[in-house]
Amino acid sequence: MQVIDWDLAVATGVRFVRPGPQVSREEARQAVAELRRLSREAEGHVREFTRIDSAPPEAATVVDRPGWIRANVDGFRVVFEPLTQKMSSVPAIVGAVGSRITGVEVGAVLAFLASRVLGQYELFLPPDPEGNAPAGRLTLVAPNIVHTEREMGVNARDFRLWVCLHEETHRVQFTGVPWLREYVRTQMTDFLLASDMDLTTLLERLRAASDAVADAIRGGDGNLIEAIQTPEQKAVLDRVTAVMTLVEGHGDYVMDAVGPSVVPSVAEIRSRFQRRREGGSRTDQLIRRLLGIELKMKQYAEGSHFVRTVVEQAGMDGFNRVWTSPDTLPSREEIADPQVWMGRVLGNRSLEQGTAAPES
Repeated sequence: MQVIDWDLAVATGVRFVRPGPQVSREEARQAVAELRRLSREAEGHVREFTRIDSAPPEAATVVDRPGWIRANVDGFRVVFEPLTQKMSSVPAIVGAVGSRITGVEVGAVLAFLASRVLGQYELFLPPDPEGNAPAGRLTLVAPNIVHTEREMGVNARDFRLWVCLHEETHRVQFTGVPWLREYVRTQMTDFLLASDMDLTTLLERLRAASDAVADAIRGGDGNLIEAIQTPEQKAVLDRVTAVMTLVEGHGDYVMDAVGPSVVPSVAEIRSRFQRRREGGSRTDQLIRRLLGIELKMKQYAEGSHFVRTVVEQAGMDGFNRVWTSPDTLPSREEIADPQVWMGRVLGNRSLEQGTAAPES
């Protein structure tokens, strides 16, 4: 049975997503062409700076908001397949009703996010006709990029390249570090399979979700993701959070560090983008808290600080030891205290290489 009615999720998301900014057909064509070109240009900058030998570059897939929703649902189908198999014993009527409810919920969340996401590296794609899993795909959401650059009043070309630098860093990470994609997939599968399926536990999770909503309305840090997880899932989520904080922080660090040489207005863009992140209506802030987006932003700032600290003290080659194996990934505690990670993984070499660190 389906855990989520994916067709209903797509229909709901596409129905409720906000329309994009007003642009002429020619403006849209030019924006798409430039984003594809800049995504390939960004790869060279990222590979040279990070010193990660990744797969050959490919032009980004540029989509509109409904296209982003459909692409993410395709990825969710792949990720949720192990849970779908686990729930095969759930009564059909219960599964049918539950999957439609969750389909509407997922669609509503995707509609909210689809007007905000600038781009992403899609790790999980449906298999090709021969059954092979694609490596991944760099996707840019053109309406959101155009809307954001207009709203902030920044140079369009600079902003587009800046966004491409961040997303291209993820492509370099996941194609240049052979084990990373499978590690993330395994952790996500473990997280889903640790779900409790009995009715009593589900009711407890619903009560916890209700408490999280009330806490968020009061201005607290409650969010739905943490509220509904089991103790087993919390341990897995800590590992997922640590690795995603690292890769997102690395992306933020690279986009700013590479920026001055190829994005002249990078300082202005970062300043205005940060103010925009912190703004929004009270309702918007509430939804972001509930979905864990506010917490996510704090974690990404921690990730960027971790990368910057290690590169400054140990150089880029010292930092790149993080990609050696899952054992050299930092824990959440080590991300908050980079010295602990350097002591565990680099030993005294972090001090010896400090003078060779590039400027940031």
